[in-house]
Parts: sequence; structure tokens; C-alpha cells
Amino acid sequence: MRSIAYLASGLPLALAATSGQFNVLSFNVAGLPAIFNGNEVPGDKTENSEQMGAKFTEYDYDVIHVQEDFNYHAHIYKTDQHPYRTATSGGAGIGSGLNTLANYPWVGFERVKWETCSDASGSDCLTPKGFTSMRVRFHEGVYVDFYNLHADAGSKDDDVKARSANLQQLADYIGTNSVGNAVIVFGDTNARYTSSGENIRVFGSEQNMKNPWVELILNGVEPTEGTDPWMCDNPTANNTCETVDKIFYRGSPTLELSTTFWSYVGTKFLYDGHILSDHNPVASNFTWTLSDSLRQSDMFGGPHGTWFNDLTSVPSSATGQNKPSKITLKGENRVDSIGLTLASDQSYTHGGTGGDQSELTLKEDEYWTQARLCQGKYNDHTRIFYLLATTSTGNTVSAGKSTDDCKDFTAPDGWQIVGFFGQDGDEVDQLGFIYAPQ
Repeated sequence: MRSIAYLASGLPLALAATSGQFNVLSFNVAGLPAIFNGNEVPGDKTENSEQMGAKFTEYDYDVIHVQEDFNYHAHIYKTDQHPYRTATSGGAGIGSGLNTLANYPWVGFERVKWETCSDASGSDCLTPKGFTSMRVRFHEGVYVDFYNLHADAGSKDDDVKARSANLQQLADYIGTNSVGNAVIVFGDTNARYTSSGENIRVFGSEQNMKNPWVELILNGVEPTEGTDPWMCDNPTANNTCETVDKIFYRGSPTLELSTTFWSYVGTKFLYDGHILSDHNPVASNFTWTLSDSLRQSDMFGGPHGTWFNDLTSVPSSATGQNKPSKITLKGENRVDSIGLTLASDQSYTHGGTGGDQSELTLKEDEYWTQARLCQGKYNDHTRIFYLLATTSTGNTVSAGKSTDDCKDFTAPDGWQIVGFFGQDGDEVDQLGFIYAPQ
């Protein structure tokens, strides 16, 4: 059984930090075989790739997204020392070329192929381009959803249509799979704000995201669509020019995200005075700060089923009519469903319809403060097998059957459990808790 250490104040040690910082790098590494695309980059591609990996280690960016990481992938990883790295999906024609190298762990990694592609200007349909998603954990209960993308290239009408469909597909995916979450999207969009017909603004208009380049460098004013492109040298020291490599971000009700720096950093990625790729790498620094009114726990269980997050509907205050008044659990061999009802009769329920029901009604001065979750394998998927809820007065209610793989959760001192987030289907696959002050 895992345990949680506490400070003298009663605050769980893992939840003691309320702010932090990290930086990111987006780099199209030009990893197509030289016979197909030399990219007008001097030097040998194998040596260039090893130099990139060495520089990734030297500069130690916290989360690096690479694109076109095809046939020289092993040479980048040979000299890189980041502790967390995605496995390649294959060379050109087989894989997407999208990989991530990071100093922090993640859960729920997925590769998604674009539904639309165009060969009007090249061979975009030759390889399964698309995007990746992962939920990066920076601290106890501090998750940010990261997306890496490489959109359709070219400037012909069919290319622009395919690229716009790509960006819309990713925005729609975020709208479903990152509800209530902080999000950072970065990679090769192959789009410019200045180009006509581009859908690059979809992340801002539909997913409430900002671009650090626009925010910090252009003072919040986007370039005008349909105007001449703001071309960049490679490398460049001119941060006001525009490339297709971009970063977008948003915070969440529990996590404020702010950007403090954005720049092209191509001058850091030179070898014997020459560039290593035909793309300028882009870097940005972020700070995160936990909310004073809502917090989240870690997650437990498996990344299966449909994503849910009560943060989109939890009241800003958990007192009075908004205070939780009843816990409802269903289960037999596993946890089938979880539910929480407020004094106002508003309720949150997740999971399926099976299992035996157990309820616990909370008194006016009683709060749900602790939970124990146990997980196990069912049909090759990790699911939540057991949930034990304990209140501030020591009352309990449970569902399912305990296993030997369990984790305890405790709300910070003076806080309570007011909602859930995770993934579900016929049962509860993954679960975390939302905390609010008592």
C-alpha cells in the first residue's frame, strides 16, 4: 500500500508546491532520407541528427516536440539524455515522424492520423501524418495536455483545404478529450496567419487558446490574413517574422498557465556554423500556478474509455447549496459508477449502470476528505476495482473489491472532494478527484 507524507500543517507533502515553471521546444528535424529531401541543409544527415540530440541534452528543454523524425530517429536518441521519450512509429512512409522527449512523465499517449490529406503540392498522403496527445504530469495533481502536430503542407487550394481540416480535427479532438484541462499545442502547422484561407485561428476561436508569439512579441495583435508573408531567415534573430512552427496554450479552472518567453532559437542549433534543419526551432517558457478555489489530485487507473471532467460544471464555491451532500457508489467486482450530489440536487455521475448501490448522506458539517482507490486488470485494460470514501467524521462508503495495487488520496487541510475527472465506459477506468475549500 502506498502512503502519503504530510507537513506539520497537515497539507500533503506532494501538494505543498503551488507554482512551478517549465520550457518547451518545437523542432522539425528534417528527418526524411536525403535521397528524397536534402532540405538544402549542409552536412551529413546522420551527423546533423546526432548533433541535434546532443543539443537537446545540452539545453535540456523540459518538453521537446519533434516533427519529421523519420529515418534518423535513432541518431537523435543516441545523443539525447531526456528520461522520457516516445518510441518511433517508423520511418518515412510508415510512421508519422512525431516524437516527444521530456523531463517529466506522461499518461495516455496516443497517435492520431489526419482524416484528410492532399498530394496537390507533394506527397503528404504518403506517410501517416497527424498529431500525438499525452497528459504530462509536472507535480502532484498538475497535468497539462500536450499535442504535437504536423499538418498538410503546400499552398494550392487542395492543400489549404486539407490543412484547415487537419487543424479543425485537432481542435475538435481537444474539445472532446481535454475538457476542463490545461493544454499546450505545438509543432509544424504548415500555416501562417498572413495566408488566405488558413484555419490557424481555430485554436483561439474554439478552444480559448493563446499564441505566445502573438501575445509577447506582437503585443496581442495577430498578423492580417491575406497580406504578404513575414518571411524568416534560417537561423533568424528577428522574432517578428513568421514561420509555420507555432505554439498555442490555455490554462484550466485549477491551473493558471502564463508564458514568460518566446523566441526562435536556431542560433543554438548550429554545427560548424551551419543549420541542422530547414526549420527554425521555436522555444517558449511557461509558469503554472494552482488555483485558490479548485485543485486536482493525481489520476489512478488506466487510460481507457471516454474522458470526463466535472471542472466544467463544479460551482466556484462548495458551500451552502453547492456543498456535496451525498456520495453514491455502485460496484461488485469492480467500481461500476461513482456519483456525488450537492445540496442543490445538482449531481455528477460517471461510469455504467451495473453493480450494487451504496450511499452515504453527509451532514451539514461533514465533508468527503479521503479516498482509497485500487486498480486491476480486466479484459487487458486497467480499471478501478475499489473505491473507499472516508469523511471528516470518519464515516465510510465503498464499492468493488480491493486489490494489492492501491493508492490513498487526501484533500489538503481545510479542503474537500467536490467532483471527479478521468475516463469511463461500462465501468470506471481512470479516476481523479477535484478539491475545493470547505
